[in-house]
Amino acid sequence: MTGIGTLPLLALFLFAPWFLILSALYWLYPRQPRPAARRLFDGSALVLAFVACAISLHWSYGSADQAYGALWPQMFATTVGYGVFLLVLGAAYWLRRRWLLAR
Repeated sequence: MTGIGTLPLLALFLFAPWFLILSALYWLYPRQPRPAARRLFDGSALVLAFVACAISLHWSYGSADQAYGALWPQMFATTVGYGVFLLVLGAAYWLRRRWLLAR
């Protein structure tokens, strides 16, 4: 049997291909300029997005109301985790765009 601590991470594994596609698009575009500072910023943003997603998966899985069924915590954790991942990646994209336009 799996422990309760591993169940929220199931959503992270299921969404991993989509997260990798979004991460690759974030990393690759725009192609230029690509100084070392931008690579550091982009890498940090991607790590932060994955960590924030994992933390929100655990939090939302534990906070979900069991009255809606046994599957509800997993669905709630997936929705919240996906939203947090997109929020962090979207904020990083906006900050990076402002930074690149200011240069």
